[in-house]
Amino acid sequence: MKNKKMRPDIIDHLTKKTLIAAISIMAAISMIMAAAPVRASENTRLFIDGIRHGQSGNYEAAQTNFLDIVATGAASGELFYNLGNVCLKNNQTGHAILWYERARKWIPNDPDLIFNLDYANSFVADENPETAPLIYKIIFFWKYLLGDQWIIWMAAGANLFLWAVLAWRKTRNRTILKMRVAFLMALTTIFVSTALYNYYQSEYRKEGIILPERVSVRSGLSEDSTELFVLHAGTKIKIEKQMKDHFRIYFSKGKIGWVIQSDIGVI
Repeated sequence: MKNKKMRPDIIDHLTKKTLIAAISIMAAISMIMAAAPVRASENTRLFIDGIRHGQSGNYEAAQTNFLDIVATGAASGELFYNLGNVCLKNNQTGHAILWYERARKWIPNDPDLIFNLDYANSFVADENPETAPLIYKIIFFWKYLLGDQWIIWMAAGANLFLWAVLAWRKTRNRTILKMRVAFLMALTTIFVSTALYNYYQSEYRKEGIILPERVSVRSGLSEDSTELFVLHAGTKIKIEKQMKDHFRIYFSKGKIGWVIQSDIGVI
C-alpha cells in the first residue's frame, strides 16, 4: 500500500472546495427537507458545524456531522463529495472512494470530484484489469456525461414533451415533419432506456467498495472457509449475490468469493 500521508496541496484544494460547496449544499438540504422545516433547520446546523470542524482540522467531528445529515435521508452530490473529502483527510481510503462514487451519480462531471477521486484511487493497492472499453464510453457518452438523476429528469422531460407535441398535432390538426417526430421519439427512447438500465443496474448489478484495509475473500460463509485472495481498501467490486450477512463478489475473471457484508460499502 502507498503511504497515505496527505499532501499540503491536496489539503488546500479540498478545503477550498468545501468552502465553495457550503452555500450549494445548504440550499440542497433546504430543498430536500422543505416538507420538514424542523429537520431542515437541524440539517443546516449540522452542516455548518461540519464546515467549522473541517476548518479547524477536526475531521472526525465533521464526518460525524455529515453522516448525521445522511441519516435523515438527505442526499446530494455536494453532501457526498464533502463526506469523501473528510474521509480522505481521515485517511479512510475505502470510505472516501465510496462517498466519491456516490457523489459521481449526482455530479459526474464535477472537475474537483474527478480530481479527488483519481487522487484517492492512487492509494488503492488492487488494480482491476477489467474496465469498460473506451469505445463503449464513446458510443454511450450520455450515460457517463450525465448523472443518474439527470438521466431520470431527461427521460421524464423528453417523454412529456413527445406526448405534448403529438397531442398538439392532433388537436390543432397540424402537420409536423415526420423526421422531427422520429428524432424526438428516438431521443425519448434513448433516455428512457438509459434510465431503466440504470435502475436495473442499481438494483440487480450493484457495485461496492472494500472498506477495511485488508479483506479476505473466502470460498464460503465461515471464517474456516478457504481464503481465495485478498482485497484492500478502496477496491471496486461487483456484488453478485447476498446470503445471510455475506456478499458474493466478483473482482475479475477467476476472482469470485464471499465477503462479510459490513466490509463492503454499496455504491
